[in-house]
Amino acid sequence: MPASPEPLKIDEHTALLIVDMINDFDFEGGEALLGHTRKVVPAIQALRKAMTAMGCPVVFCNDNFGQWRSDFRQVVEHCCASDARGGAVCSAVRPVADDYFVLKPRHSAFYGTPMETLLEEIEATCLVVVGIAGDGCVLSTASDAHIRQHKVMVPRDCMASITDERNRNAIGYLSESLRLDTRPSTALMASG
Repeated sequence: MPASPEPLKIDEHTALLIVDMINDFDFEGGEALLGHTRKVVPAIQALRKAMTAMGCPVVFCNDNFGQWRSDFRQVVEHCCASDARGGAVCSAVRPVADDYFVLKPRHSAFYGTPMETLLEEIEATCLVVVGIAGDGCVLSTASDAHIRQHKVMVPRDCMASITDERNRNAIGYLSESLRLDTRPSTALMASG
């Protein structure tokens, strides 16, 4: 049996990637995903606050929803609107002036984006990946980061999928197949 992944420690080369949390949840299965997402928002908020206090950059990696002429500010404004299905969740995690963003056309934050260049610029070699959907965009982003030889952690309490079973399966794949650190965010914050 392969050895357990080496526990990650937060340092000056660690970045927090927040995947698809700026979202209107206006799609088939969106209501179910929103219900599970609400449960992880407090853990994401606490982790973000702790990592920001340690000087770690935050990068929002967000779907462009097929809107090729959109920009990130428009996506945030649309998703955080009070009449948007996911408005409250979006508002709870919305970016601040110092955050970075990458609009992504597909599942992975690395596919067809400037993510690699941004990570080089901010000198991030260790990535903490959180967000939705755990079995889709989080999994794809974490896998692509791992392939690119970044140290990767995906805190199990900071990702959500449409069902608990799908989320458990994603966590199992990340920890067992990819050998990534999936400890809860509280363990990561304690190690920082």
